[in-house]
Amino acid sequence: MSSTPPDRLRRTALDALHRSLGATMTDFAGWDMPLRYGSERDEHIAVRTKAGLFDLSHMGEITVTGPQAVALLNHALVGNIATVGLGRARYTMICRADGGILDDLIVYRLGETEYLVVANASNAQVVLDALTERAAGFDAEVRDDRDAYALLAVQGPESAGILKSLTDADLDGLKYYAGLPGTVAGVPALIARTGYTGEDGFELFVAPGDAEKVWQALTEAGADAGLVPCGLSCRDTLRLEAGMPLYGHELSTSLTPFDAGLGRVVKFEKEGDFVGREALLAAAERAAAEPPRVLVGLVAEGRRVPRAGYAVVAGGEVIGEVTSGAPSPTLGKPIAMAYVDAAHAAEGTPGVGVDIRGKHERYEVVALPFYKRQK
Repeated sequence: MSSTPPDRLRRTALDALHRSLGATMTDFAGWDMPLRYGSERDEHIAVRTKAGLFDLSHMGEITVTGPQAVALLNHALVGNIATVGLGRARYTMICRADGGILDDLIVYRLGETEYLVVANASNAQVVLDALTERAAGFDAEVRDDRDAYALLAVQGPESAGILKSLTDADLDGLKYYAGLPGTVAGVPALIARTGYTGEDGFELFVAPGDAEKVWQALTEAGADAGLVPCGLSCRDTLRLEAGMPLYGHELSTSLTPFDAGLGRVVKFEKEGDFVGREALLAAAERAAAEPPRVLVGLVAEGRRVPRAGYAVVAGGEVIGEVTSGAPSPTLGKPIAMAYVDAAHAAEGTPGVGVDIRGKHERYEVVALPFYKRQK
């Protein structure tokens, strides 16, 4: 969250619609965004059992084009973008020269020499600046397309059926982490099978002027299937249950991908040098020799909810720190993600607790994710 003056908050193309639905709005990364429309628990359960509709237009879209677009992205990012097929997408990261994570990203390959980089709202300008700086010497253009897109997401087990009634696209043939152009409710869209909830679902990139038409069409098509509008609050509990990291909590410039347990996204074998390579090689060696703190799940035995920054304790010693915590509607208990010393990271490690206002509440150490959907 941020504290932007109200008159300087950015608003999405769906702002008036959210207010007409009675949404509780909040400042998120300088955007006025819907936190919830009613009960965040009901919204969460709708996504797990039926479907939810989200406005994600605060995310940052950056287009990279040109003959050396892929060479630029391979230099600027830690992943191997050269192996991303046409119409496919990849989760990756952009790091500083010292290996610290600037942001985690999804990169879509839209054409032979055209890529769409989607950054977190809070880091969009940082990522844009870094890509622009790193483009020096490459025959490629980095373009700020944040105002060119509105982004809607329909997530949940009923999402495919709802979207099928509105699109000409082959959703059955659309794989996870893939995207294709099509129409939704008669308007052009990039339809991607991606999301941040742990459920099957789709993210729809459309022109801002078309956003309300698409939202209303999805609402009508999903009425009988139980689709409800959903805010950022349930998006956070959904991603937490699914064990998905959130920048500023599980990821930061003080952590490398190896510290975060996501070293697999770093591809040292790709051609050419990339920003942070030397530091990340050292981080990989350190992690292999002496494992850093490990990201684990914690499930409460009681009812008190852990929050980011709370100390994780064992035997009277601090062994880690909570990064995210919330009540889990699916588990019916408070849950948290936390970085803990490797010696206390195994499932079922006894004697682990969280210091909540001076009292050590008992927690069970579990493997992530807390929830995994049935295929």
